[in-house]
Parts: sequence; structure tokens; C-alpha cells
Amino acid sequence: MRWKRTIQLLDVHCEGEIGKVALGGVPKIPGNTIAEQLDYINTKDDSLRRFLCLEPRASVLGSVNLLLPAKRPEADWGFVILQADQAHASSGSNSICVTTALLESGIVEMKEPETVVVLDTAAGLVKATATCRDGRCEKVKLTMVPCFVEQLDAEIETPDWGRIRFDISYGGIFYALVDVAQIGTTIEKANARKLVDAGMVLKDLINKQIPVVHPEIPEIRGVAYVMFRDVEPDGTVRTATTMWPGRIDRSPCGTGNSANLAVLHARGKAKVGDSFLSRSIIGSQFEVGLSAETTVAGRTAIIPTITGRGWTFGLHQVSLDPFDPLAEGFAMTDTWGPEAGRIR
Repeated sequence: MRWKRTIQLLDVHCEGEIGKVALGGVPKIPGNTIAEQLDYINTKDDSLRRFLCLEPRASVLGSVNLLLPAKRPEADWGFVILQADQAHASSGSNSICVTTALLESGIVEMKEPETVVVLDTAAGLVKATATCRDGRCEKVKLTMVPCFVEQLDAEIETPDWGRIRFDISYGGIFYALVDVAQIGTTIEKANARKLVDAGMVLKDLINKQIPVVHPEIPEIRGVAYVMFRDVEPDGTVRTATTMWPGRIDRSPCGTGNSANLAVLHARGKAKVGDSFLSRSIIGSQFEVGLSAETTVAGRTAIIPTITGRGWTFGLHQVSLDPFDPLAEGFAMTDTWGPEAGRIR
């Protein structure tokens, strides 16, 4: 074969959300930290992201996690999350996918009944405690990075729904958290298109009006996602995280629930030791817990935990013919939605 590049991918999903893990053939990414490597992909060279996340080699669904050598001595492995729009700093579902991949592929030795894997991310260290039995990773409990509220009860004027109120909170990346009733719909599979369209509009408006930057990690900036939220009669939090260019996270969203937990804590509705269930648009669940209080750059913060399950479902490799005229990738509005027109 005359392939110019070949990367081996283990197919994994966490509670329905695809998070493929690039295990072999990952090129060296410049940077002394994972955050610097993330920034390199986003600002210097995005060809690898386009190669793995755009058509004809990929689709709009899911993420690709680049497995990287850890930069911090206390970590086992590092990773960067690649998606259609850019590389992202942190993700609960993808951390569960990476942990499952490391253990079930044998890259990290699986120890029963429990194996601890420390992941180096651009947002900081994530401790993954995996429950293991009969060679399988049954579930993963993540101890997330410190999370904090950026702004409560922010408001913007919108052309379709009038004035919308939301919270901006950091859960490993920045979220705008919106009570779904404000856009006149509910979090159900039948409403996915309406939720996505609203999320894309709101994200664009919010980022134009309210710039945000992490006070200690300048590479993490801007609202990455709009997460719609609701509370079911039994207290379960219902979520729908809308993701560019136009889809919904199939999992309950670990970083989004971490951001929402910081809001609940700031409002006096959650304390250390509390836990609750979060349910996704397809009905899959995470257990969300508040393990500790801390500070970030002098502001109150929390340490959340997220518990969920991952499954491997395939193994394949992606290759690039050096003469392929579509090497840079593309996206079409028939499947990617109208936002695909902004992909260059």
C-alpha cells in the first residue's frame, strides 16, 4: 500500500456516545503540556483532526481521542479529544472511553476488582477508578478536575425566544446551562433537531457577547457547548448537550453535569457527599457526586465525580492515500446540518 498515514482506532462508546481511541500511529504533537498540545492542534495544525473527524473517513457522530504520553509524572496516559469543530480539553464520556480502551486492550494492566488509571488532560488530572471483572471494565468512576461557576443568571436577547436566562460554568470546559422550558420544548429524542438548532444559535450569541477564559489555563476559552437541562419528578437531572456542527451528546455528559453541579453548589442546592442520577436524551445514565470543595484562582470550586460505563465494539485503522484529493476532509449539510457550511 502507498498510504501516507495510518492510525489504529479502537471503537468505544460510553452510554451511547462514541469516543474512538487512537491507539497506534498517532504522530508526535508539539507541546510541553497536554494543554499546549491541544492549543497546537487548534491554532497551528488541525490536519490530524480533520483527517480523523471529517468525511470521507468519519461522520458527524462521536469523538476521536488521541492517546498521548503523559506529561505529568503522576499520570499514566494523556489524551486530547478531537471533534468536528476543534480539539477539546476535557470530557467525562471520553475519559470513560479512554479508560475502558486502556484496560481492555492491555495497554494498562487490568487488576481485579479495581484498577486506578490517572489521565493527563489539558484541564488537569482525572482519576479513573475502574471496576473490573473477568477481563472486562464494568464501570468507571471519574474524579474530575476542579469546577466553578463563571456567571449565574446571565441573560441574552434572542430573535426566537425573547430573553433567555442561563448560567455559565466550568466543568473541564465552559458550558452555558439553559433550562429547556425557555425554548418551548422538552428533552426527548423526537425534539433533537429543535434542541440542536437552538443550541447552535445560543452558543454563537453567547460567545459573541460574553468572552470567558480559564483563570489558570489560557488555552481553555469560550463556551464550548450549550447544555439544556430539566429535572424529572424523581429528582433525576435530564440533559441534552448540543455539539457543533449540529448534534446531541448521546451520554448524559460528564463535564456538563460537573458544570451543573458547580451551579447547584453555588445556589446551596448541593453539598459534599450528595449524589444524584443524570439521564441523557436516549435514557442512559451517569451517577453524579460532589466529593469535595476547593478553590480555583481564589474562587469557590468543587470536585465532582462521574460514574458511567463504556463498551468496546470494534477495531479498525484509518489510512491516507497521498494522492487523495479529499485529504483535508469535508462535511455536507444533508447529514451535518446547516452549520456544515462553516467547515473549511
